[in-house]
Amino acid sequence: MVWVIIIVILVVLGLWLASTYNSLVSLRNLVTNGWAQIDVQLKQRADLIPNLVETVKGYASHESSVLEEVTRARAHAQQAAQSNASPEQRAAAENDLSRAILNLYAVSENYPQLQANQNFLDLQNQLKQLEQKIAYARQMYNDVVLKYNNKIQMFPSNIVAGMFHFVDAQSFSAAGQDREVPKVSFAGPGAPASQSAEGPFTKYMPSDQAGQTGGQGGAPFSAGNNQWSGQ
Repeated sequence: MVWVIIIVILVVLGLWLASTYNSLVSLRNLVTNGWAQIDVQLKQRADLIPNLVETVKGYASHESSVLEEVTRARAHAQQAAQSNASPEQRAAAENDLSRAILNLYAVSENYPQLQANQNFLDLQNQLKQLEQKIAYARQMYNDVVLKYNNKIQMFPSNIVAGMFHFVDAQSFSAAGQDREVPKVSFAGPGAPASQSAEGPFTKYMPSDQAGQTGGQGGAPFSAGNNQWSGQ
């Protein structure tokens, strides 16, 4: 009778262990997939930037500082995407690009002909839609990260997480200085606008979090060893 009880207990523990492990793996895969969805949207946005810059250059070629700012920010974001940067580093680079784009939009307000250009309007609309998709993908990703991290940290599943070396995932947030309300000031017609603006990852960011993949960029962690590749 005692052996039967022991066997039953071992079977129950084995089933719980397998169920908990599979749940952790499932959540980890969701985190990886969510990261990939963000990556796709960010790459599409980066691909539109050169066309936007060329369109603006046709009407405001002397706004070299603004155009160069956008180009540099895009290059920085792409570099971060290709260097296995952490989500925190990637978000910072992408927010720099968002501010540069908004600064470009602000300057375009001084050029009615540019505002009426159909190509510019189409690009602006595409970028707006992508910003909304990025914000949604980021929110979904962070929701999954929260569930995954809770599973790792809460008892008794934290026992299994420790046994198999599962580690916390990073949310895709922005640094504190990127949470400012957008401010635009014009020095005069044709003059560059100064601005600080929210990026696509700051609008929906939890206030208690402070905080980058594209092309062939890295995932938030390597599934093989459960370690963050960006760290």
